[in-house]
Amino acid sequence: MRHLILTISLFAVSTGMAVAQQNLRDVKSIDNAVFDVAIADKIRKECPEISARVVKALMLYRQVRAEARSLGFSDAQIKEYGDSDTEKERMRAKGEAYLRANGVVASDPQSYCALGRKEIQKSSRIGSLLREK
Repeated sequence: MRHLILTISLFAVSTGMAVAQQNLRDVKSIDNAVFDVAIADKIRKECPEISARVVKALMLYRQVRAEARSLGFSDAQIKEYGDSDTEKERMRAKGEAYLRANGVVASDPQSYCALGRKEIQKSSRIGSLLREK
């Protein structure tokens, strides 16, 4: 699961790939999907009461990859996008801000659990990637 989440996160987080002068990170549906996966992954790692929905994550990975290809991005561009340290850091900072804004305290696993349960109850995409143990 960790490899799958990392692959999704990595393939969708890089710079320097232009298709009609567009970067993958500028494709909101892709950027938002990668963000949601990153948040779900962080929650499941930090909350001992929540685990990942592997099949849903795999389906999302395939969907996002297909979307990138349909927009004209090559496999090499997708890989390059995923390998960018700059984009990984951008996504990490965005995620930390989201977690803080939603009451998560890094040193408190239960705060991650509370957010995870909230996302599951909202039936958000983040919540759809999680399940209570």
